[in-house]
Amino acid sequence: MRCKIILLISIMILSISSIGQDATLFGQVNTFSGKALGYANVALEGTKLGVQTNNDGSFEITDIIPGRYVVIVSFLGFEPISKKITIGAGERAILNFTMAEGANTMDEVVVTGTLKEVNRLESPVPVEVYNPIFFKKNPTPNIYEALQNVNGVRPQLNCQVCNTGDIHINGLEGPYTMVLIDGMPIVSSLATVYGLSGIPNSLVERMEIVKGPASSLYGSEAIGGLINIITKNPIKAPIVSADVMGTTWGELNADFGIRFNLSKGISVLTGINYFNYNNPIDNNKDNFTDVTIQKRISVFQKWNVKRRDNRLFTLAGRYYWEDRWGGEMDWTKEFRGGDEIYGEAISTERVEFIGQYQLPTSEHMMLSFSFNSHDQNSVYGDVPYIADQKIAFGQLTWDKSLGKHDLLFGSALRYTLYDDNTPATGGDLNSPDNNPDEIWLPGIFVQDEIDLHENHKLLMGLRYDYNDVHGNILTPRLAYKWAITKNDIFRINAGTGFRVVNLFTEDHAALTGAREVIVNEKLKPEQSYNVNANFIKKKYLDNGGSGSIELSGWYTYFTNVIFPDYETNANQIVYDNLDGSAVTKGLSINADWTLHNGFSFMLGGTLMDVSTIEDDIKERQVLTERFTGTWSVSYKFMDKKFSMDYTGNVYGPMRLPILGELDFRPDESPWWSIQNIQVTYKGLKSVEFYGGVKNLLNWTPWKNQDQPIIARSFDPFDRNVDFDADGNVLSTPQNLNALTFDPSYVYAQNQGIRGFFGIRYRIK
Repeated sequence: MRCKIILLISIMILSISSIGQDATLFGQVNTFSGKALGYANVALEGTKLGVQTNNDGSFEITDIIPGRYVVIVSFLGFEPISKKITIGAGERAILNFTMAEGANTMDEVVVTGTLKEVNRLESPVPVEVYNPIFFKKNPTPNIYEALQNVNGVRPQLNCQVCNTGDIHINGLEGPYTMVLIDGMPIVSSLATVYGLSGIPNSLVERMEIVKGPASSLYGSEAIGGLINIITKNPIKAPIVSADVMGTTWGELNADFGIRFNLSKGISVLTGINYFNYNNPIDNNKDNFTDVTIQKRISVFQKWNVKRRDNRLFTLAGRYYWEDRWGGEMDWTKEFRGGDEIYGEAISTERVEFIGQYQLPTSEHMMLSFSFNSHDQNSVYGDVPYIADQKIAFGQLTWDKSLGKHDLLFGSALRYTLYDDNTPATGGDLNSPDNNPDEIWLPGIFVQDEIDLHENHKLLMGLRYDYNDVHGNILTPRLAYKWAITKNDIFRINAGTGFRVVNLFTEDHAALTGAREVIVNEKLKPEQSYNVNANFIKKKYLDNGGSGSIELSGWYTYFTNVIFPDYETNANQIVYDNLDGSAVTKGLSINADWTLHNGFSFMLGGTLMDVSTIEDDIKERQVLTERFTGTWSVSYKFMDKKFSMDYTGNVYGPMRLPILGELDFRPDESPWWSIQNIQVTYKGLKSVEFYGGVKNLLNWTPWKNQDQPIIARSFDPFDRNVDFDADGNVLSTPQNLNALTFDPSYVYAQNQGIRGFFGIRYRIK
C-alpha cells in the first residue's frame, strides 16, 4: 500500500513538473523587402493557440504542450506560409518568417488617394492596388490590355479598323479617366486615345486605382476616376530582367531591364519594350484586318539620387514610337492617304519627362514636374489627322502635421498646347489661319486629414483652378473613415468634379472621316457631384487562409455632360451641352481569398446604370454595360514550382451605335466573355517559363452574326451611297439599308483564340 502511495505522488509530481515545462515559440514576420509585418496571424495548426504580430512584426506564443507542430502565418494580401517545428519541454523556440506578396496587398503604402504616403487600410480614401503578380496571371504586352481583369474597369476599343481604345471606369467614357505616371498627368488626352498601348508592364511597380471624382487633388479629367502607374524604384529593381512572349497569331513582345550604379549615390534603371505584329488575318471574311499591324518601341530610364536625410530626388524619361495600320487586306503604304484602297495608318511619337525633388528644408516640401510631347500623323482613308500636343506640369506641396491635423498645401500649374489640322484649331498647321489651342491652368489646393479618434478619420479638401476660357472653378472634397474593428472598415467620400472637353483629342470617332462632326453650340465644362461608400471586411481562417470582401456603392450626378449623338443623323456625330442631367450609379463587390492548400481567388462584379435625362426622357448611354464581372483562380502545386491561373471577365449587353432604323446590325450587344488559362513553372533559380491559351471560348463580336460588323466594308469610300439635301443617307437598290461605311460599331476585341508562350529571366 505504501508503494502505491509513493507511486501516485511521483506521478502527480511529474505531471505538475510537465505543466511547468510548457514551451514558448517566438519570432519575427517580415516581407521580402525587409519590412516588418504587423498584425499578421500566427497559429499552430490543429490547436486553438495563435496570436497576431506586434507593430514591429514580432510574436510570442506561450503555454505550448511539447510536441511536433505546423506553424502557419497568414496576412491579407500575402501568400500563407507554414513551417514544421518540434518543441521540447520548457523550450523557448525561435522561428522567423518571410512572406511573399499576393496579387492585391492590403498593407501596401499608397499615395494616390491623398497625395502622401499612407498605409492603404489607413487611407480615408479607398484605393485599389494591383502589383505585377496580378498582371502576370494573364500576361499582356501593355497596361491597356492588362486592365481587362480589374473589376469595374474596361478597356474599350473605339475602332474596328485601327484598334485604338481608352479606359472606362464604372461605365464612364475614357476621357473621364485620368491616367498618371508616378502621380504626374503625363498621359495627355491624345495619349489616352493613341498611347495607352505603349505603356509596357515591365516598368510598373504597382498600379493604384481610385474610382470616382478626384478633381479636388488632380484637377480636370479626374471626374470618373484615375489610374496612377507607379514605376519601379531603381534601388529595388533586379540587376537584369527579361520577359519575352510570343503568340500563335505571330505577336512578339519583349521587355528588357538593367539596373546599375552610376556612382555611389546614383542608381539607374533602364527598360526597353519592343512589340511587333505583322501577320494580317481576316477570319471574319470582311476583307479588313481583324487586328491592326503594329510595331512599337518604348525606352524608359529612371534615376534615383541618394541625398542627405533620405530626401527624395528621382528623374525619369521615356521615348515611345509606334506605327500601326489596319484596313483592307491588300492595303500597302503606297496607298496611305489615298482613295483607292482603304486603310487607317497611325504614326505616333512621344517624349516624356518626370521628376520629383524634396526641398532641402526642415519642412516636408516636394517639387514635382513633368513634360510630354506627342506628335500624331494619321490618315483614315483619305482623311488626314495631323496633331501636336505638349503639356508641362509643375506642382509644389507642403506636408505639415499639427497635433491631430495632417495638412497638405499645394499649388499647381498646367500648360497645354494643342494644334491639329482640323477646324478645331483653324485648319492646316501651316495655314496663316492656324490658331493652336493654348491653355494655362493654375490651381491651389488644401487638404486636412483629422484624427478624430483612434478609429475615426475625417478628410476635408478644397481646390481652386482658373481656366483661361471658363474662369473660376472650385472643387471641394469630404471623406470619412471608420475602423469599426481592426478587420472591418467603412469609408464614405463626397465631392465634385470638372472636365474641360476637347473633342478632337478624345473622341476617336470624330476623326475617322466616316461621319461629319457637328458642334451645335459652345461647349461648357462638364461638372458633377459625387458620393460613394465603401466597406471592407478582412477574415482570417483557422487553417491559415485569409481573405477580404469589399463592397462599394456610388452615385454621380452631372449638371453638364458632353455625349456624342450618333442617332439623330446616321452620317453625323452631333455634340452639344446637355439640356438636362446625367447620372451614373452602381454597386460593386470584390472578394479576395488565399487558402493554405495553394488555391487563391479574386472575384469581382459591378452592377451599374449610366443614363441621361433630357426633355424628361431617360436613355441609357451608348457602349456602356449594365453588368461586368471578373475572376482569377490560381493554384500552386508540386511544392509551388508550378502554378495555374484561370482568368476571365463577363460583360452584359450594351447599346450600340447603329446607323438608323434600317441598319441590319443588332442595336444591343450579347452577353460575352473572354477567358484565359496559363501554366507557369518556377523550379529554376532565375528563370521561369509560362504558356497557355487566350480567349479559350474563341469569342469574337461577329461569331454568331451572319452580316459583317463593319457596315459596307465593301465600299469604304461611300462611292455608291446617296444622300439627300440634309445629308441623310437614302435607301437605294445599291444600298437598301441606307448605310454608310462605319467602323465605330465596336465593343470588343476582334481577336480569336490563340496560344502563347513566354520566358522570364532576372538576376536580383
